[in-house]
Amino acid sequence: MSTLAGSDSTRERVIAAATAEFARHGIAGARIERIAKAARTSKERLYAYFRSKEELYATVAAQELAAVADATHLDPTDLPGYAGRVHDYFTAHPERLRLMNWGRLELAGSADPDPDGALQATVRHKTGQLRDAQEAGHLDPSWDPADILVFVSQLAMSWVGQTDLLPAGEEERTAFLAARRAAVVAAVQRLFPAATA
Repeated sequence: MSTLAGSDSTRERVIAAATAEFARHGIAGARIERIAKAARTSKERLYAYFRSKEELYATVAAQELAAVADATHLDPTDLPGYAGRVHDYFTAHPERLRLMNWGRLELAGSADPDPDGALQATVRHKTGQLRDAQEAGHLDPSWDPADILVFVSQLAMSWVGQTDLLPAGEEERTAFLAARRAAVVAAVQRLFPAATA
């Protein structure tokens, strides 16, 4: 990445515009021209910060991973609560799940699908937290921490992409999503009960 100042407002506008563009069109479908225009800058200026569209996506994805971690806070002693927070986050921001899924779809099998190592670092940190909780007696040690992380995450996000099943009315939709959230939390509670005080 370029050594230009990270606090530069042009760079931040580019990242914001790229986040929306990648969420809407994926990596292959995203257009640098549209990103530059939305960021009120030139393609040349954009390329002063990011050498390629893939590098820009990696930056956006790393930023989103950090935002998700900050908003949802993994507590290994309360995985049902964590699942509820993940559900809430992506229900409120389905475009952010699309953003991450584009990377999984389009970068799968590429030479370096995680060039900055952000995803691997996040997974290592979270599985380390889970392993520590197992060693402290808060989680069943027979589970592989990676399995726990994936199962909880997938259960938490299971209803986010099911927009075709949502009721049309706002009140019915709210009640429906509350029931789905309760089901997610209950499922995770059965698999990985919250530690008692």
